[in-house]
Amino acid sequence: MVTAFPSPPPLSPPASLAERQDVVVVGAGIIGLACAAYLQEAGRQVLVIDSKGVAEGASKANAGGLALSDILPLASPRTLRQVPRWFFDPLGPLSLPIGYLPRMLPWLLRFVYASRPAQVTRSIAALADLMALSRAENPKLWALAGAEDKLRPTGSLQLYDGAGSFRRAAASWELRKAHGIAFEHLQDDDLHHFQPGLSSAFRHGTHVPSWEMVSDPYEVTLLLAEAIQGRGAVLAKAQAMAVKPGPDGVQLSLGCGRTLAAAQIVLAAGAWSRPLAKGLGDRIPLETERGYNTTLENPAIILERQLIFGDHGFVVSPLSSGLRVGGGDELAGLDAPPNYARARTMLTKAKGFLPDLNTEGGIEWMGHRPSLPDSLPVIGHSAATSRVVYAFGHAHLGLTQAAATARLVRDLVAGTPAPINLAPLRPGRF
Repeated sequence: MVTAFPSPPPLSPPASLAERQDVVVVGAGIIGLACAAYLQEAGRQVLVIDSKGVAEGASKANAGGLALSDILPLASPRTLRQVPRWFFDPLGPLSLPIGYLPRMLPWLLRFVYASRPAQVTRSIAALADLMALSRAENPKLWALAGAEDKLRPTGSLQLYDGAGSFRRAAASWELRKAHGIAFEHLQDDDLHHFQPGLSSAFRHGTHVPSWEMVSDPYEVTLLLAEAIQGRGAVLAKAQAMAVKPGPDGVQLSLGCGRTLAAAQIVLAAGAWSRPLAKGLGDRIPLETERGYNTTLENPAIILERQLIFGDHGFVVSPLSSGLRVGGGDELAGLDAPPNYARARTMLTKAKGFLPDLNTEGGIEWMGHRPSLPDSLPVIGHSAATSRVVYAFGHAHLGLTQAAATARLVRDLVAGTPAPINLAPLRPGRF
């Protein structure tokens, strides 16, 4: 049954905001709120603004996994080999509507460039650093949210279509092993004993015991928002229109016509960050990977862990709100209407993979994942001013990397050394 979530916290109207602010965080998803929590703990007064409200973007209905083992970038030679086949299937794991191709072409060329083996090696190192930092910082973030009891050390199970797919994945698991990630390969009876209810067609799987899940991503994001609000942060529904350096800080223009002055600004608006960065002179190739899912209230099966069907580009996640079937990448921008046939295709496949699954009565959803060509986020100062810090572009890994990002943003705002190498994440790398 669906668990009732707490209501979103009340938001201050733009007219009530003081004209001078200490730190303004633009974006009230998991990344922005995590940054606000860390800045608040460091003694800063924080205002968080969002044009839609708290957790109304990708944080609302993602898969809920803390995917700390996902250190392999999407941009890679292996992905390039599969892209042509995927593109010819409009409902496959990766799709690009032909009308959006001209807009995507510069991004795609950078994606190809980022798929060179030397760059992939650098991206893996950067992702491994981010994941290790998140692993260290996660207990603190969830304690700040009062959400320690919402984490579940469930592990995950990657499933393969056949022996060939399993063999092709071997190199990726060796790369993870080199970075200290533990896993266990399972086959035949061992696999089906470990995960009952699978179709007999599956004979190979890989269990990652360190994988964690939250009870529900919307629930924990709201808890974090309420926690920082309870400690004095102000949350407001307002649209950021432009950011520019001022004589003694930064000026932030709002959609309501007001202009606020801030000592510092953190831009964490996810897929909507690009125009604000462009206004500061930073041309960052941010695009959106549109993901789809369906949440089933009465799935008729019980899963204890997230199932990953990597050959088909989707996962099945047991959450307090129901069983969520979703994933896929649709490169179609922010404005195109949703194509929920993608969600239904994944649901049909899930029924074939889990024969006892009840697929009736699901709730469909589409969200925008902020994605950069090299599969790394942007975390660093704007070229225009050190008073603006960027924290966006986390693609599928916003929930996973939120704690690490918050720690890095706090250090950047304070001007203290970062615990990891920030060069691969710098905004000017493109």
